[in-house]
Amino acid sequence: MSCMVEYDEEALGFPLIGDKLPRMEVKTTHGMMKLPDDFSGRWFVLFSHPGDFTPVCTTEFVAFEKRREQFEKLNCDLIGLSIDQVFSHLKWTEWIRDNLKVDIKFPIIADDQGLVGSRLGMIHPGKGTNTVRAVFVVDPEGTVRLILYYPQEVGRNMDEILRVVEALQVADKNRVATPANWPNNELIGGNVIIPPASDEKTARERKKDSKCFDWWFCPKSL
Repeated sequence: MSCMVEYDEEALGFPLIGDKLPRMEVKTTHGMMKLPDDFSGRWFVLFSHPGDFTPVCTTEFVAFEKRREQFEKLNCDLIGLSIDQVFSHLKWTEWIRDNLKVDIKFPIIADDQGLVGSRLGMIHPGKGTNTVRAVFVVDPEGTVRLILYYPQEVGRNMDEILRVVEALQVADKNRVATPANWPNNELIGGNVIIPPASDEKTARERKKDSKCFDWWFCPKSL
């Protein structure tokens, strides 16, 4: 059974940040799954890789698996994808387990007809017919919150993906923004940033606040 994608009538382009992830029924190494429904109430990271039995992708899968429990502590699951068949995925993860002693426990989508990759903009003709290294971070409501695309020759930084999931959760919970390199920002360390003042009274009060750099730049500790 191949992947099935349900298209929204309003928009057939690639999903953007703030859009709902298209509903899809996909074949995986854990059986048939429905996205995003099967992850309802949880965050998840959907990431594509160019191909099984390739060196950079192997290092990425090992890196993701070694951080899987850290993602799970953030109520976040992992699910991979490539245009290889499910049999290839199974043999590749078996090779990783037997030779690298790492058991890949998250599911991998077998998008052998390229339907999911095409729908999500993971196939870039200028980089070949397989998928680039795409990352979609999806929240518990099925909304796309972050999108990254890496070329095939550059492996991803999984600590950065872990960081952005945590940053998004902190921002949502506290209605704040996180600074560059959070939680290790060069100016405000692990603090966050409250929304800029939207009226004159609040702006004047913030200018008097010793914690604020100015009315539009106020750090806050959590």
